[in-house]
Amino acid sequence: MTEPAQPVLMTFLNGSDIVRCALTDDEILVAITESLRAQGNGETVIEPRVHLIPRSSAHGHFNVLRGVVHPLGLAGVKVVGDFVDNFQRGLPSEMALLDLFDPETGMPIAILNATAITDMRTGAVTAIGAQHLARPGSKVLGHIGARGTAYWNVRLLDRLFDFDEIRVHSRRPESRHAFAERLTRDLGKPVTVTDDWESCVRGADIVVEASRLTEPAPLLKREWIAPGALVVPYGTMSAVELSLTDIMDKIVVDDWSQCRKGLPFGALRAHVDTDRLTEQNLHAELGQIVAGLRPGRERADESILLWHRGLSLSDIALGHALLAKAAAIGVGRTLEF
Repeated sequence: MTEPAQPVLMTFLNGSDIVRCALTDDEILVAITESLRAQGNGETVIEPRVHLIPRSSAHGHFNVLRGVVHPLGLAGVKVVGDFVDNFQRGLPSEMALLDLFDPETGMPIAILNATAITDMRTGAVTAIGAQHLARPGSKVLGHIGARGTAYWNVRLLDRLFDFDEIRVHSRRPESRHAFAERLTRDLGKPVTVTDDWESCVRGADIVVEASRLTEPAPLLKREWIAPGALVVPYGTMSAVELSLTDIMDKIVVDDWSQCRKGLPFGALRAHVDTDRLTEQNLHAELGQIVAGLRPGRERADESILLWHRGLSLSDIALGHALLAKAAAIGVGRTLEF
């Protein structure tokens, strides 16, 4: 094996480094917007995620996401664990590593703790989707779920919409109350805790479903959804009533290749497998809308559903933004390959 003439150096950012970089809400939203625009314009490569299941999907699994964002000059592979009972061990349910490479040579560029990246980029896709698909002036948010990504959903949505009312619910009372207390403190406004799904969701302008189920269960009912609402479900195990899509004027996904038949998991998995959602009746991918190639919301009375499964492109975009900021403020360490 021939070694490179010069040492190959790469950057390592651990969790503390990510915290010290302190990406602002606007920096996160800009980075993810640009990656979605690149996807819409055909300037990316994305492959459907693959899964490693050590025991059973009910216990937990690993997701492996892969992609290239050509305008950023980066390829990336992220491995993220999704283990629903980790709270019992005092651990986050999702922990991740992101490896970044030069797509022209394959040389490694960086390794990043991607746990916070996963949370931030998921919230940003939810918020940017709402920016294009929710009614302007939406004032009531109903949010199911209190995991790491949930915080960034609410924070970034509120950054764009400045809600009058935010309702939250999750399976465990202690998690939903702690979640609401954190949001109230950070957003500077009251957040309402509800004891059930219906009182959280009914009549809201924007509904986000980020539940953590061990098996599919139709907990989100179509009768609770107000005409003209935006609904954003993305649980690994579906919580969506099968008939929910019947009342939607448009269905948008982040990447159809990760939603099509033959793949496991996802909020609309049963809808795809039973041909309720097909490539023919899909309205668009979100990147096409961000790039201006397809329309987003066109009428106030449109009911719209956005299903996002998670994009490697978003991880790469935030990794790029973090590397630039880390270099500017002098955090991280250099490793020799």
